[in-house]
Amino acid sequence: MKRRMINSLLGVVLVVVAVFCVPLALIEKQSIVNGAKDRVDAAAVRVLGLVESRLAANEPVTGEKFAAQVTDGSFVTVDIPGQPLIAAGRPVTGPALTASESGASGETVTVVQSRNDVDHEIGNMLLLLGVVALLAVQAAVALAVWQAKRLARPLMDLAETAERLGSGDPRPRDRRYGVPELDRVAEVLDTSAERIARMLTAERRLAADASHQLRTPLTALSMRLEEITALAEEPETVKEEATIALQQVERLTDVVQRLLTNQRDQHSPTVVPFELDDVIKQQVEEWSPSLRDTGRRLRIEGLRGASVLGTPGTVAQVLATLIENSLMHGAGTITLRVRPLGNSVVAEVQDEGAGVPPELGNRVFERAVSGRNSTGIGLAVARDLVEADGGRLELLSLKPAVFALFLGRSREDEA
Repeated sequence: MKRRMINSLLGVVLVVVAVFCVPLALIEKQSIVNGAKDRVDAAAVRVLGLVESRLAANEPVTGEKFAAQVTDGSFVTVDIPGQPLIAAGRPVTGPALTASESGASGETVTVVQSRNDVDHEIGNMLLLLGVVALLAVQAAVALAVWQAKRLARPLMDLAETAERLGSGDPRPRDRRYGVPELDRVAEVLDTSAERIARMLTAERRLAADASHQLRTPLTALSMRLEEITALAEEPETVKEEATIALQQVERLTDVVQRLLTNQRDQHSPTVVPFELDDVIKQQVEEWSPSLRDTGRRLRIEGLRGASVLGTPGTVAQVLATLIENSLMHGAGTITLRVRPLGNSVVAEVQDEGAGVPPELGNRVFERAVSGRNSTGIGLAVARDLVEADGGRLELLSLKPAVFALFLGRSREDEA
């Protein structure tokens, strides 16, 4: 590209030089020759005037009388009828300019001027034009090199940016080059980089959320299957446990679908009215093996028969996250309390542990923030899921730790 730009600009300059300098040289050459001829003609006229004035005064005409009119490189002859030829200066050899003038008495004056001075002046003129043309070409080459570098460097930079995008580095560079077309390309690449960065972040976040959110249903499903294995000789119990396991599978499917739905459109309206007691009962059944194994207890208190607005799978997943959080970080009995609050229903999860460290506070809802050795994703995902349904998840108390899930009441429940 650099070579093409340099060759193009150099070609344009050479054409311009040829178009202007060649005619200018011809015109200047002709002007110099015409000026020299005019000077020779003027010298002949002056000498003729001197000769006529001498003849009118009946004075003799000699070469000394008009020798002052003879310049270097000139040769003057005066031919007067009846007199010998009168000459002044040195005869000219080689190319010369000649001018002749005749007087009233028949005298003829001839002036011969050597072309050496004229050719020397023409040579100086051509040399000057050549120097000017050479300087113009050099300036054009320097300008072409500078302009080529100025345009090629941003293109190389943009190519590097595109290559980085292709290799998985979506950081925008925010560089502009003062060329509207190149700045437009850079702006589009930066916009694409930001879009790719958001897509990669969303994909990583989806993978992290999925791995964390699927862990709880899989754990419960595994425990149910263990229960089935242990009770293989009791058909009714096996059937009951298998039914619960199937419910776990359905919930697992719902979790996956919910994560994918949130990934595609985080603002899609999916809330429906449902009975909160059904979701709470499901949680009691799912967590009873874990609670029994750890010697913990889940106590249900407060309002019964509340109809709320939301997504049953989302509410179940959030409650499961809060119960799991209490099992991992809390102690003693876990209390799930439901109470009305204006047009909302609040489901509180509380335990008897040490609570949330004061330095964390509401930062427990931030990703990668955890008071112990955990991923720090569960509460952040839970809050995102609740907010996508129009609800809220808050930390009401640090010690004891009380997490509150705020859900809207359905119109049937209010009635």
